Amino acid sequence: MDTADRGILPGGSLFMADTSTKTIALPAIVDLDALDGVRDTLIDAVESGSVDIDGRAVERVSTNALVMLISAGETARRNNFSFHVAEASPPMLSAIDRLGFGPSFAGMMKG
Repeated sequence: MDTADRGILPGGSLFMADTSTKTIALPAIVDLDALDGVRDTLIDAVESGSVDIDGRAVERVSTNALVMLISAGETARRNNFSFHVAEASPPMLSAIDRLGFGPSFAGMMKG
């Protein structure tokens, strides 16, 4: 990877920190029908670098989609990459709050 820095973590684990950030725009409806496509994109992204989720278009989001974003954020963290949800729409913010996921998203929210 041309844009990667290599280093050693405490305990001897090798890590590569990608300096580029991939932005993933969520669709307007993030329900069970949309999850497979979003999941596949997230898997590739969190394994290769930092990720910004663009949530401004979200009109409706399922509980499973929010849990998937929390999981992707944790995977990115374990891989030493940043993971942010940027410009979450009011319906997305409302769903996060209504479902009690505020603490899980607190460190991920940006903008």
